[in-house]
Amino acid sequence: MNRILWVDDEIDLLQPYIIYLKGKNYEVVTASNGEDALALVESQKSKVDSRPFDIVFLDENMPGMSGLETLQEIKRIHPEVPVVMITKSEEEHIMEQAIGEKIADYLIKPVNPSQILLCLKKHIHQQSIVTEQVQQNYRQEWSDISYMIDTASTIEEWKAIERTLTKWDLELENSSMRSMIEDQRIQANAAFAKWVAKNYEEIIESRKTKDDSIRMSPDVMKYAVFPLLDKGEKVMLCVIDNFRYDQWKTIQPLLSEFYSVQHEEQYMSILPTATQYARNAIFSGLMPLQIQEMFPQYWVEEGDEESKNQYEKELVQTLLDRYRRRESFQYWKVNESDFCERVTQQLKGVQAPLSIVVLNFIDMLSHSRTESKMMRELANDEAAYRSLTLSWFRHSPTYELLRRAAELGFTLVLTTDHGTTRVKNAVQIIADKNTNTNIRYKVGKALNCNSKNVLTLDQPKRVGLPCPNVSSSYAFCTGNDFFAYPNQFNYYAQYYRNTFQHGGVSLEEMIVPLVTLIPKK
Repeated sequence: MNRILWVDDEIDLLQPYIIYLKGKNYEVVTASNGEDALALVESQKSKVDSRPFDIVFLDENMPGMSGLETLQEIKRIHPEVPVVMITKSEEEHIMEQAIGEKIADYLIKPVNPSQILLCLKKHIHQQSIVTEQVQQNYRQEWSDISYMIDTASTIEEWKAIERTLTKWDLELENSSMRSMIEDQRIQANAAFAKWVAKNYEEIIESRKTKDDSIRMSPDVMKYAVFPLLDKGEKVMLCVIDNFRYDQWKTIQPLLSEFYSVQHEEQYMSILPTATQYARNAIFSGLMPLQIQEMFPQYWVEEGDEESKNQYEKELVQTLLDRYRRRESFQYWKVNESDFCERVTQQLKGVQAPLSIVVLNFIDMLSHSRTESKMMRELANDEAAYRSLTLSWFRHSPTYELLRRAAELGFTLVLTTDHGTTRVKNAVQIIADKNTNTNIRYKVGKALNCNSKNVLTLDQPKRVGLPCPNVSSSYAFCTGNDFFAYPNQFNYYAQYYRNTFQHGGVSLEEMIVPLVTLIPKK
């Protein structure tokens, strides 16, 4: 039974309301003035066996301690309790002051029982009502989603599936039905991996014939940035490493304070879904094999010790040159908060029509989560990982950077090079000592893995990938698998289980956000 505190100097006149609410199974405690109300709030808070009030109805115009004064004291004692102000006055300054004191709602006298009941459903029962309705909606849509997964044959259909699954991921994250959507995502990733295995080579081959029906990493600049520059807009391309579609939907409300979404889509990251390949493809407009052949000075092999992405600025210039574009551009790679603050300060003086910002904070968050036990506890599943992303964004200099960009009139293109997926199952692989260290994909000679869920590419050049040796091949984990060597297999299986990784084949890694936002005036 929910407890209501109703405070009104004419409380005797409200007996019909109180009887009505008791008939609806509410316990109503009354007070005729602010002092008595505060005493009740204090007593229920101090008694161990006393249940707190679930909501307070508070008359605004009372003799002695006014409604607003009572409101201030109630919020001091019990800041979480929702307070509904009931008032005869519609004066703007009174409403503003009440809202400023964080009332939950207000009602104008005379009120009727249905208004009171609706207010209770809104402020006490809303979560349970919404949860029940969401669960019912998902049950009704479950079979439709399964059919979509079983019959998907184009990348556009897979994009729609990822959007739908993300929607339900977000809506069911605190629900008892959460395991159902997780199982459906496993089903989707298994089917998606089969589709990629069957169609990836054909997709890459079609790009050679200038078929641009499927947007991939090398197409981001051409289709998302160049048209804006052609319209004379000042553009900021913001590439957030390891940025999943669900993370975009999580931070979107914060960005909506100063940006409007002009266009939202997804594109397909190339394989491997790793920074060296996918991000270099974005900035060069080329597949990795083309970068190696055309600009060998800018391609860093897997086995080299130097940074795999140290030539991003140079690759952007090669792209502009190939398209005979004369725009100047500003490029920043942001790894530290202090530097992000300096970039924010520099924005006002930027004259170039194109600014490119690479943000590695989510990548760092992902890696620190793998390496830190405390971070694993903070982000032990997708919902917690999204929450951590939101908290980072809200309090990081990145938020201020993008807010400042909006003030200065930048059109923002927000995207990533690839996403991540939470891995759970270790699969054994045998490879030589020169094989790369990524646990979602391997490139090298004589790769040997017995898992039926591994996608192998024995002729890498046919899909636009460099071949370090004549006999080199690529192997990609699918779903939530990850590679571990026979030596210390159990140790690494335990160490990496339930961490967020990238490089392989999954909807979360390959179907990623590409959003154009325009500043609000």
